[in-house]
Amino acid sequence: MSDADRFEAFVRIHQDMVYGVAVRLLGNPAEAEDVAQTVFLKAFQRFDEIGASASAAGWLRTVTRNACLNHLSRYRARWRFFSELEGGEQSDQGFADTLPSASSPVLDFERHDQRQQIEQALRGLPDHQRVPLVLFHLEGTSYQEIAALLGISLAKVKTDIHRGREALRRQLAHVHASR
Repeated sequence: MSDADRFEAFVRIHQDMVYGVAVRLLGNPAEAEDVAQTVFLKAFQRFDEIGASASAAGWLRTVTRNACLNHLSRYRARWRFFSELEGGEQSDQGFADTLPSASSPVLDFERHDQRQQIEQALRGLPDHQRVPLVLFHLEGTSYQEIAALLGISLAKVKTDIHRGREALRRQLAHVHASR
């Protein structure tokens, strides 16, 4: 197998995870694709070191997270709501790796619907609430690490996560009440 074939197989194995992390943090599929390309370019440059490493997935996750945070700080001078963004596209990735698959088509459908509702509710949060929520709940990052990554105080991290949870709860309750 040539190096190009090995790298292509590497990308196929990890592309969903990289894109899923990026789209959850950025909330925009197009921006997530750009970041994923950047991440895989970095992976290609270091492929001799990470290609066969058992820690490749962790390295990719960290590089993706950092690339997203850099993207947010570089291209968004101020926080803004996703609802201001055009489109409203939804990703099928998102929470797919956080909920177990069910054994029946009805449960699969219900879980897929629930994932879409959560993804949409997350997109409705301002960046300063969504990013810490995703980092904490989906990436397993500690409050202290989030504060350091975002350059904010620990108290602000806790406040933003709490307010983000409350906003998600309200949005999801509204969705369920309208059914």
